[in-house]
Amino acid sequence: MSRAGVGAGAGIGTGVGVGKPERIARILEQEIRSGRLAHGDQLQSESALVRRFAVSRSTVRKSLGHLAERGLITTSVGIGSFVTFDGRIVADEAGWTKALRKAGANALTRTLRLEIVEDGDLATRLGLEAREFVALDRARTDAGDGHAISIERSRIPMMPEIENLPMRGLRDGSLHSTLREAGLVPDHGEEWIDVVALEAEDAEAMACPPGTMFLRMRRVIRTADDRVMEHITSLLNPTHFALHRNF
Repeated sequence: MSRAGVGAGAGIGTGVGVGKPERIARILEQEIRSGRLAHGDQLQSESALVRRFAVSRSTVRKSLGHLAERGLITTSVGIGSFVTFDGRIVADEAGWTKALRKAGANALTRTLRLEIVEDGDLATRLGLEAREFVALDRARTDAGDGHAISIERSRIPMMPEIENLPMRGLRDGSLHSTLREAGLVPDHGEEWIDVVALEAEDAEAMACPPGTMFLRMRRVIRTADDRVMEHITSLLNPTHFALHRNF
């Protein structure tokens, strides 16, 4: 998008005879024409607009369509970013373990932690009232020579569907399968990638010197009703992993 909304929590009013998509479009149009949104600014994500206006994703998309028709925003089609392992795209729709295997990784997976934890800071960042999460930390190393591949730290907000997960364990060793069995299906999300130096704890788990540079990928995955399903922080060995972008 070429323009972006700012602020949050705006109401959409009750305009008589005007549908929600049009009311939202008018609010965003007013922000654009008033100068609150500068030319070239990037629009808030669909997820952010869903939360801001408390409407469905389809409603937001209709609103954006109205703005595009009026020439107030532009969209870029076909842009996508993909994580690769040794040059092969990691298609993780069926879970990270299967995705790495299909990409050619010969990985040995160790579970470092599977328990219930409290994390007030994370709850605040995700906009959650409850502070409890199921924490699953896993390290992956090469099954041949043992060199580091990745560490993944998953945090699943506590909910009735998964409250017994630490006692039951993962279905077939797969978090993806376990969550689907509980009726939790990923629909959309956000992702950030940067570079960090391994801290002592992570370096020990990966048998690397502290300070070794790894890619860090952070993800927030949501269900179709925009409920936070999982927060993941992955540390990826740049010897294997890269970010591939189409534009």
